[in-house]
Amino acid sequence: MQLLAHRGLWTQSKEKNSLQALSASFDLGIGIETDVRDCNGALVISHDAPLADKVFSLEALLQAYIKRPTRPMLALNIKADGLQAQLLEMLEKYGIDNYFVFDMSVPDTLGYQHLSMPFAARISEYEPSNVLTKTAGWIWLDAFLNEWYDPAIIQHWLDQGKKVAVVSPELHRRPHLALWQSLKSLHDHPGLYLCTDLVAQATEFFDANKY
Repeated sequence: MQLLAHRGLWTQSKEKNSLQALSASFDLGIGIETDVRDCNGALVISHDAPLADKVFSLEALLQAYIKRPTRPMLALNIKADGLQAQLLEMLEKYGIDNYFVFDMSVPDTLGYQHLSMPFAARISEYEPSNVLTKTAGWIWLDAFLNEWYDPAIIQHWLDQGKKVAVVSPELHRRPHLALWQSLKSLHDHPGLYLCTDLVAQATEFFDANKY
């Protein structure tokens, strides 16, 4: 199993998605989940609608990323439509291919698919089937209300050659240990990822990030 630090390594909520928090994850060789949208024609890191003086650019993040000796996974949560060509140009500029995009609308997802950009299809209790799983290289496995899936479902997608990113329950303000315990049987699989706020705890619990 590998980890995705949800909006970086932070201790206070105000630090989420800061360049410092995201760079701290890179320093440990741990991947990140972060939010990309546009502001005044530029791609920026921001979960919510941004104010120009309150955000930093995606380019600044990528510059920090390529300075690190490791290139961990970038899970890019796309918060606006129509960013495909601009995002691909930026990623290619810095030679970055260890990433995937997710959470787009269906029409917008097709644009990423057309450009052969790696993307995830989300599966949840509200989206138990998703035709995009046929072509997606990734499954974003989410549970908004409770853990409706079991390890057999995760194994099914891994057996299909998909990489699977599991959303840890604390992201939805629920206890996490029961799910983490259920993932123990799969934690040696290199295609399994856990998106979590509790990076230090997960690293110890799973002996994670050894792939």
